Amino acid sequence: MFKRLPGDEARNLVTTTPDTAVVFRPAVIRTPAIITLIIFTWRILTGCVRLVWRHPIATLLTSTPGALTLAYGWQTALLLLAPVPTGLLAWAFTDRLSFTRLIGLRLLAWWRLTWIYQRHWQPVMIVSGLGRHLWGRDYLPRLGKLTCTAWADLVTVRMLKGQSVKDWADRLDHLAQGFGAPSCRVAITRGGHLQLTFPRTDPLAVPLAALPLPEAPTVGPVEIGKQEDGRPWLLKVHGTHVLVAGATGAGKGSIIWSTIRGLLPAVQAGLVEIWALDPKLMELSFGRALFGDRYAATPEDCADLLDQAVNVMQNRAARFAGLQRSHTPTEQDPFVLVVVDEVAFLTAYQSDRELRRRISAALATLTTQGRAVGVGVLAALQDPRKEVMNIRNLFPDKIALRLDESEQVDMVLGDGARDRGALADHISPVPELGAGVGYVRLETSPDPIRVRAAYVSDTDIRDMAATFAAGKDAA
Repeated sequence: MFKRLPGDEARNLVTTTPDTAVVFRPAVIRTPAIITLIIFTWRILTGCVRLVWRHPIATLLTSTPGALTLAYGWQTALLLLAPVPTGLLAWAFTDRLSFTRLIGLRLLAWWRLTWIYQRHWQPVMIVSGLGRHLWGRDYLPRLGKLTCTAWADLVTVRMLKGQSVKDWADRLDHLAQGFGAPSCRVAITRGGHLQLTFPRTDPLAVPLAALPLPEAPTVGPVEIGKQEDGRPWLLKVHGTHVLVAGATGAGKGSIIWSTIRGLLPAVQAGLVEIWALDPKLMELSFGRALFGDRYAATPEDCADLLDQAVNVMQNRAARFAGLQRSHTPTEQDPFVLVVVDEVAFLTAYQSDRELRRRISAALATLTTQGRAVGVGVLAALQDPRKEVMNIRNLFPDKIALRLDESEQVDMVLGDGARDRGALADHISPVPELGAGVGYVRLETSPDPIRVRAAYVSDTDIRDMAATFAAGKDAA
């Protein structure tokens, strides 16, 4: 019954290399047949239990017809099962969301786990170098649970002993191509376990119109767009500083104006003041009426306005000392948001050395001491190099829109951000596809989040300025 396998002949091989004095023959251990059968049986049983535990609905739908056919015959089974598809179709048409959440996505997860990931797991792992083939045996990372969302497959993986997250981050392209996905991202769930995200569709492919003005005044977080998972993108501006980097046409204006739009009710209520620095005269000038006398365009005026912000910050710090450690916006002490459209023009490309020193010192002071007393900075730039923006690490929250080079991603979001899937250099330069699309890395989380900001048109900005000016006049 059990014949000699070809591997048993390895011990009879003798090298023909002349300079080899000693021949090492591989050890061949013969496993008794009963032990092999016990191991195979145990693996089949555990596999069945795991399949039922992970995919109860798919297992029930596939096993029930067969069980009824064996027990009562195919006519009775057909009669008993006929109402089930009708009921499922009625459910799908009447309440599609609940059907998709409870049935559809679970069936899709079972199908994709079986047909896509389990079927290709071994060759993808070996070819990509994440698995090892040693002494005739494959050592592979363990494929865990698959969860399907409306837009992506979330695959849990148990790494091999001795592997690191960087081993997987360096092979994201291999994984994406191997499983037929446009991209792949990796995140740590717990020690030795990862979660791989394989998008099936792009929920951010369609531009977003300007969001409605908030009904109630709020200092934040401000809704300015949508995350990749479909949830609203809420940008925190109070109690932090935000740096936005992106090439020309990447959508920096969408983030700036969506943030201003979300804060307008609080501005009208006296809880927020927006101070605008517009050295290019091409972005913030559209809504100049929103800022009043707190608008600056020339380098001299920008330096003076920043010095005023530093004075406000220092006066508050002197009054708050020993009384409070965090800021609560009031009409007496509103939250001050300093918006700088092109900060590199003031810090790196400014020819006047004294102005450049004043501006850099003021920005450094605000970003190191301002958030505790209610002064925040929202700065945008095109070139994220250190010699252009030497205080970029003082911004806790960072946003990377479309960038020209892969190295710039880590310059903006921090080391390892691109390895974790923040492919900002792959964002489409076509405005309809890529404008406003970017990756956010927050102070509280190292994992980048893919987002898209809503587009605020020139008409929207003019309407905002007219409405706000009318409200001020009425007040």
